[in-house]
Amino acid sequence: MVDDVQKIGIGMTSFGVLFTTLGVILFFDKLLLSLGNMMFLSGVTVTIGPKRTFKFFVKQQNIVGSICFVGGLTLVVFGWPFVGACVEFYGFLVLFSAFFPTVFLFLKRLPVVGTFFAVPGVKDLIARFAGTSQHSLPV
Repeated sequence: MVDDVQKIGIGMTSFGVLFTTLGVILFFDKLLLSLGNMMFLSGVTVTIGPKRTFKFFVKQQNIVGSICFVGGLTLVVFGWPFVGACVEFYGFLVLFSAFFPTVFLFLKRLPVVGTFFAVPGVKDLIARFAGTSQHSLPV
C-alpha cells in the first residue's frame, strides 16, 4: 500500500516531469528545467527513500546514466539548457529503460491511451521500444 509520504513523493515526481516538459516546450527555459529536475529528484528520493535512491544511482550498471543525468542537470543550472537537457535525457533513458515495459503495460490499460497504443503502427513501435515482442505483452 502507498502511504502518505509516498503519495507526496509521487506528486513531487509528477510535478518535476511537468515542469521539465514545460521547460522544453517553452524553448528550454533554464528556470523551469532546473525546477523540474530538482522536484523530480526530490520526489524520487521521498518516494523510495534516500538510501534506496543512492543505491539506485551508484549501481555499476547505472553509473553511466547517473553521470549523464547529473552532468546534464549541472549544465542546465550553469546556463547551457539545450545541451544539458539533451545529456540529461540520454541519462534518463539509460537509467530508467528497465521500467519502460512496465510503464507501457500500465498505459495500455488506460481508456484513451490504450486505444491509441492498439493502432498497428504505434503497437509495433511500442513493442520495439519496450524491447519485447507483441505477443509477450498481455492484452
